Amino acid sequence: MDNPTDLTAWLSLEWFMPSSWKAFTWENPAFLWGIGAVPLLFLFRWLWRYRFNQKLPVAMTQKDLHVSPLTLFRLLPEFLLMFAMVFICVALARPQRTNEKVEQWTEGIDIMIGLDISQSMEISDLVPNRLEAAKDVARNFISGRLQDRIGIVVFSGDAFSLAPLTTDYDLLKSYLNEINFEMIETRGTAIGSALGVVTNRMSESEAKSKVCILLSDGDNNGGNIDPITAAELAAAYGIKIYTIVVGKEGQVPAGKDFFGRPIMMDNTVDETTMRKIAKIGGGEFFRATDNKALSQVFTRIDQFEKAEIKETRFKDTYDYYFVYLQWAVLCFLLWLAMKSTFLSNVLQD
Repeated sequence: MDNPTDLTAWLSLEWFMPSSWKAFTWENPAFLWGIGAVPLLFLFRWLWRYRFNQKLPVAMTQKDLHVSPLTLFRLLPEFLLMFAMVFICVALARPQRTNEKVEQWTEGIDIMIGLDISQSMEISDLVPNRLEAAKDVARNFISGRLQDRIGIVVFSGDAFSLAPLTTDYDLLKSYLNEINFEMIETRGTAIGSALGVVTNRMSESEAKSKVCILLSDGDNNGGNIDPITAAELAAAYGIKIYTIVVGKEGQVPAGKDFFGRPIMMDNTVDETTMRKIAKIGGGEFFRATDNKALSQVFTRIDQFEKAEIKETRFKDTYDYYFVYLQWAVLCFLLWLAMKSTFLSNVLQD
């Protein structure tokens, strides 16, 4: 719609369209009842005049009686006055339009995901195996974050930073897709080394909250840094550590033989070390023995580590009462002009 502050924009008939009125909010909606009262007032006025105005009997023959459309013009001044009063009611109701803009932001959290890619993560007690199940829930976790910087560290017998802290979630997901068991040649599970790399990556972070999610089968047997010492160092830098042990203990499937039968092997899990790491890091320890449990663990961590979302609202309110006030003045001036014309008086008489 045209800007009503323009000199001629108020003349547009679009101001009377239902779509325009639906877009309005009304500061004084009670005056809208006057729109319905105005026609009733004029109807009462016409009935009063018809009943009590002086009438002069005139004798005329039937052939002298003619009905002409011109006689309807005598009603035009009355309608102009009626519309002027209707427009005054609309103006008094004060139609407005409000444009609301909402800005959301958060200070964000720095999160490093430490992902075990040792050979034991190839065990298929989770579907299709432990590593792929972990990658899947990690992708979902990343998708649910807002403005948080996230990085990835992978480890087996050694550890390295796969992705630095970033808000490019598509890039992180592409890195997750490329993770495989051949990325690190050194065999074993170096949990201490992984925590060391995480601490190095987050040591210069100025985020209000720094979090490490360490996911492994829990049996540290590699690297040259003691996991407990590495956890204490991470805690000194204000890094909260959540530890997740994936997989079952005892007999677990480790592939299939030539005939398609599952090959079972013994699996042990060092929960004690992972529990100590979580306690030192001020986080929590979790155990996930299947895909559903692993997904629930990441959901819980997602709920724990939510940054406060701040919101600012801007409202721009525009008044449009003067549009209808100008129409009221126009109708009133036309009523004054036509009321005083010779034609109107003749038709009225």
